[in-house]
Amino acid sequence: MSEWEARLEDLARLRAASRAMGGPERLARQHGQGKLDARARVAALVDPGTFQEIGTLAGGAVPADAIVAGCGLIDGRPVMVGAEDFTTIAGTIGSASNAKRYRLAELALQHRIPLVMLLEGAGFRPEERRGRAPVDLIMQARCSGSVPVVTGVLGASAGHGALIAPMSDFCVMTEEAAIFTAGPPVVRQSTGEEASKADLGGPAVALGSGLVHNRADDDLAALRQIREYLSYFPSSAWSYPSSRSSAAGAAREDRAAPRPTPELLDLVPANHRQAYDMRPVIDVITDSDDWFEVAPEFGPALLCVLAHLGGHPVAVVASQPNVMAGAIDADAAVKAARFITVADAFHLPLVFLADNPGMLPGSQSEQAGVLRSGARMFAAQTLATTPKIHLTLRKAYGFGSMVMAMASFDGQGATFAFPGATLGAMGARAHSAAIGAPDGHADARQLREAELAASYESAEHLRFDELIDPRETRDALLAALRRSLYARQAAPEPVRRSVIMP
Repeated sequence: MSEWEARLEDLARLRAASRAMGGPERLARQHGQGKLDARARVAALVDPGTFQEIGTLAGGAVPADAIVAGCGLIDGRPVMVGAEDFTTIAGTIGSASNAKRYRLAELALQHRIPLVMLLEGAGFRPEERRGRAPVDLIMQARCSGSVPVVTGVLGASAGHGALIAPMSDFCVMTEEAAIFTAGPPVVRQSTGEEASKADLGGPAVALGSGLVHNRADDDLAALRQIREYLSYFPSSAWSYPSSRSSAAGAAREDRAAPRPTPELLDLVPANHRQAYDMRPVIDVITDSDDWFEVAPEFGPALLCVLAHLGGHPVAVVASQPNVMAGAIDADAAVKAARFITVADAFHLPLVFLADNPGMLPGSQSEQAGVLRSGARMFAAQTLATTPKIHLTLRKAYGFGSMVMAMASFDGQGATFAFPGATLGAMGARAHSAAIGAPDGHADARQLREAELAASYESAEHLRFDELIDPRETRDALLAALRRSLYARQAAPEPVRRSVIMP
């Protein structure tokens, strides 16, 4: 045997040991729970045959030191990927795997490509934390706003590894997953509380708190969501989002073309006190109904949607009149503020569809911090440097209009309203009650008449660029978007922010 043959045999043996992960028994247990193993997850995420591993031999006797890491392609574009291997020492983090995680984030930032982390692990191995060493979260924080950072929680994720989720732009979890600061044994020892993994961080908890954005039935569904989410974004903040290719054929081009929207006359009631669902409205306005919603279960009074308008990716922030008449509560404002910041970081134009009676009043809402959360949303949208387009469909009162980018001189590329839209500090009925004018009183009638005339009075003073017929909605928004995109006459760069967020 030649010297080269001996070396290559050693390499093949070591690679095989690493790729065996936790061994047949633990792999069978993982698969028996309906979950993919770490390597199968990576293979399902990236385009077939494109994964190139790094750190295969890291960890020595611990296969890959419990994290599969490397680069692959998603829809032909490179991404860095790390997948915790629960079959190997419960996916815990050792010194070598910490170095791999740091290296993944470092390469993502260096090469200006997205970073995807797939979590199922129990945090650091305390016995392996020796001396001064870089922590991977430092580099991941540096990635924020420069490259898309996306996380999938595909099992139980605890401790240090779980911190990746709140630092991500987008996080999806499976029905069987859980994410928490510490698991049941540690909680029991520390506090005496008896709590299950689901109690501490199952989907009901993680989605209800806004820690995780979306849920998926299983691993494959979660990985599909990650691929779909990334399809709306550029590879980094140094590039603009790509329009959908016309190579898909005439049908796609037809969907992206201008068209009237008479359906809105039936979908949007003229009576502004009547509830309706904003989702079919978004179906009609955007290119198709295959748009992607972020955090549908958290703060449902606002919809945060990634869609295409004229083939171009856009971020839509829309009131949902079916939920509390569209009144914006603290959760909805926090969700929208983060969504707006992410969209702005990666140069997705923002489309605001306003139909709300303002911020949600009441003692519970105040205790939840609705004003601070609303201020956070307002700061996010008013600082946004990406094109902004606003439409008031029926009503937008007080601060609820400002957070939705209705106020003049706020950097909008276009502002529109439907005729009859009601505006002002508050609705006529609430205003009448505030001044003690009962229904039928002359003052109450005058306030109601002023409310109904508000859109025309606003148009007379150019508070909106134009009042539009609902049937003109898509064409008006599309023309405004295309005009706004002409401002992109210089190379994009990461957005720099100076405000102290509320």
